[in-house]
Amino acid sequence: MIHPTAVISETATIGENVTIGPFCMVDDNVTIGDGCVLKSHVVVRGPTRIGRNNKFYQFSSIGEDCQDKKYAGEPTELVIGDDNEFREGVTVHRGTVQDKSITIIGSRCLFMANAHIAHDCVLGDDIIIANNVAVAGHVHIDDFVIVGGAVGIHQFCKVGAHAFLGAGGIILRDVPPFVMVSGQKNIPQGINSEGLKRRGFEKAEVMAIKRAYKAIYREGNTLDEAMEKLKEPAEEYAGVERMLTFLKTAERGIIR
Repeated sequence: MIHPTAVISETATIGENVTIGPFCMVDDNVTIGDGCVLKSHVVVRGPTRIGRNNKFYQFSSIGEDCQDKKYAGEPTELVIGDDNEFREGVTVHRGTVQDKSITIIGSRCLFMANAHIAHDCVLGDDIIIANNVAVAGHVHIDDFVIVGGAVGIHQFCKVGAHAFLGAGGIILRDVPPFVMVSGQKNIPQGINSEGLKRRGFEKAEVMAIKRAYKAIYREGNTLDEAMEKLKEPAEEYAGVERMLTFLKTAERGIIR
């Protein structure tokens, strides 16, 4: 169903069973997959490719030009997966040619009201972004991350899978997988053990991840010493291997 007040470009591709509500605008070079819902006053700019069964609430702005002075109108892209929910006032911007010209959002993510995802970000699956979160350009967030309300994430930071960022924090360095951080100084607070239980992690692997956390944060090791201690358990436990790989590739240093 397309409301008569909606403005749809002739070059847009609209899938089956799509609902586009009052006063929405769908721009040139936009593809919207089957079963999507644009409630009202939603703007989608292109080039943007949207998968199936995504829901966009009023006043969300999707695929707009990025807020970067280097941007000069190049035809960069936004790609969104399936089954995501974008609440009121969410903004997601396309990429820049200074990176890979693309912003990517996975599937089954929830973006609460007034969250912002900047240019060239790469987000995985099953992520929750709470109200008023600001994610700067070039940030990578892996699967199952939860970001609390009003968190700010500095450009180029990486957040590992299953991490939990407490409300109101300012993230200036990379956050390893499974780690919980909280407060303005973002002090590590242990691993996200409750989240791992909910996602079916075996008890032995959770314990191995806890021991890896202690090696990084509680035993006074240097980062190189901690990584050396993680090598052996990483051969047995995928979660520890994930942490070790993250530490090896962290470009901004990690929160410690």
